[in-house]
Amino acid sequence: MMYEMKPEYYTGIEMIDQEHARLFELAQETHDLLYNDFLQDKSDSLLHLISELINYTRTHFSHEEEYQKSIGYAELKQHAAQHRAFEERLMAVDLDALENDFERQNDAVESLLNFLVTWLVNHILEVDMKYVENK
Repeated sequence: MMYEMKPEYYTGIEMIDQEHARLFELAQETHDLLYNDFLQDKSDSLLHLISELINYTRTHFSHEEEYQKSIGYAELKQHAAQHRAFEERLMAVDLDALENDFERQNDAVESLLNFLVTWLVNHILEVDMKYVENK
């Protein structure tokens, strides 16, 4: 599985594109760690990467919303609501509870990654591109 910034994901807004690219990088790092069979105890590193990914997502959303405000984007409210719903879904994942059950933890991380990247790709292509057309 490759998580990468594809040409069709570029909005042409440098800050937004850089942040999207970083999200894909973090997702790839998490994926690579998850499937690294040579590392015995990767639980702490995985939890660290996942929390970095979640925090970076939140930071990115706030930057994106600031940008939308600055261009007077009409659908900012709806867009921000999607961000909040996504954040709530991310916060609902209790990785700490899985700390001693590595198999369940790996499954949880894998499904979180798939969910995050699938959501991100759809959001970029279908929702972010709307405010790009407005700029």
